Amino acid sequence: MAKSNFKDWPGMAKALNPAVGELHKSAPGAMKAFHEMGAAALEPGALDAKTKELMAVAISVAVRCDPCVTYHVAAARKQGASREEISETMALAIYMGAGPSAMYAAQALEAFDQWDEDFTARGK
Repeated sequence: MAKSNFKDWPGMAKALNPAVGELHKSAPGAMKAFHEMGAAALEPGALDAKTKELMAVAISVAVRCDPCVTYHVAAARKQGASREEISETMALAIYMGAGPSAMYAAQALEAFDQWDEDFTARGK
């Protein structure tokens, strides 16, 4: 049973499926290639399909893609992922969502300092 109902995730996927179908019709070559790339990326290898889907859920959260979240959570469940595994995956997504922002923030300050030095050197 759902703990909350902020969004209707299964409904979101059902509502989006026709639009995705239209995209397949409108850009068949690109969407076929996208589908094939996804299938290849999810093939079991050193990592099993469940682990790969859990990674996809984490990335979906980090990039804030609602449709990606619903599709990959459903796929992770189909691969046998438990709520506990999703929870641990979310802890990593939270960490990686914040960590990269901190790293880019440091780089933005570095860029500002370098531009400041450049403007100062040119007398501007």
